Amino acid sequence: MAKRDFYEVLGVGKNASPEEIKKAYRKKAIQFHPDKNPGDKQAEENFKEAAEAYEVLSNPEKKQRYDQFGHAGLGNQGGFSSGAGMSMDDIFSMFGDVFGDAFGFGGFGGFGSSRSRGRRVNRGSDLRVKVTLNLSEVANGVEKKLKVKKYVACTHCNGTGAEGGSSYSTCSTCRGTGHVTRIQNTLLGQMQTTTTCPTCHGDGQSITNKCHHCAGEGVIRDEEIISVKIPAGVGEGMQLNVSGKGNMGRRGGINGDLLVVIQEEDHPELIRDNNNLIYNLFLSFPEIVLGATKEIPTVEGKVKVKIEAGSQPEKILRLRGKGLPDVNGYGRGDLLVRIHVWIPKKLSNEEKRILEKLMDSPGFQGGPSASEKGFFEKMKNMFE
Repeated sequence: MAKRDFYEVLGVGKNASPEEIKKAYRKKAIQFHPDKNPGDKQAEENFKEAAEAYEVLSNPEKKQRYDQFGHAGLGNQGGFSSGAGMSMDDIFSMFGDVFGDAFGFGGFGGFGSSRSRGRRVNRGSDLRVKVTLNLSEVANGVEKKLKVKKYVACTHCNGTGAEGGSSYSTCSTCRGTGHVTRIQNTLLGQMQTTTTCPTCHGDGQSITNKCHHCAGEGVIRDEEIISVKIPAGVGEGMQLNVSGKGNMGRRGGINGDLLVVIQEEDHPELIRDNNNLIYNLFLSFPEIVLGATKEIPTVEGKVKVKIEAGSQPEKILRLRGKGLPDVNGYGRGDLLVRIHVWIPKKLSNEEKRILEKLMDSPGFQGGPSASEKGFFEKMKNMFE
């Protein structure tokens, strides 16, 4: 099933400010919150859909890619509601701060649920890699296998950071919640604020015996082969987002994203102009006068094109549908063949004599015909 437009999901326009986007997400999340709709699977899906939309539109870089390329700009695995490893608790941990002032009790616990704000979930950093594509790969799409150096879970402690996986003690400052709440008396009454615990930095616990393989971080440096499907029609500088394939978060956290930056190889004969391709065809003087049949390169192979006798320099022949596909699926560009005349720099004496005879021939006298002059005169008068 195709994903809905993220602006439609949140009910905002493309020119909405960050504050308007945040406000719209808060409204949707309250409407579809699982505690408010117990057992309602559709409400849960709507809740995840709104979180996915907010995760993209609240990030200026992702929002720019989405505005330019749509869902294709986020990659085939973009977004966590499509099963990329994000659970409901992960969503609460990432976006719970949006609701702190709405419920007054530290976020999502405001409906009386047993689900509290809880310990902070560490999120790994994003990775950026460059992928170079030739014109054929751009035209048809391609699957690339990338060898990426990244932080992965420590196999010795299973990502916990603790030797044996169980050498923990509960943080005495926050009592394992990962956050502390302070109440201040002001002229307007009591004000309550909830912040990350300064002692455990949101982990809720301390490691008493750190893993000697990862020094208690839960992650080690390693390599991973990642398969990335690149859609047809991508362009230079475009970024695809592969969700959950970045660095792993420390101590059992969640993964960041892998950002794949597209680079294009120059084609030896074809020039890209958005979804159109341009080919400069050079003809000899006899060919352009008498006409000719020439082979033209395309991304799918060579095709034959008939050049009419008397074609003028800079004339453009359009081969429809022989360009590149639109990345969002809106049709395909054309191949534009631009005709040029190749003027030889050196001639033999015999060739010179032939051309000198042609100079006085009526068919080779310069200038447009009478009918063409009349047309040009009409065009001139239109702009005077």
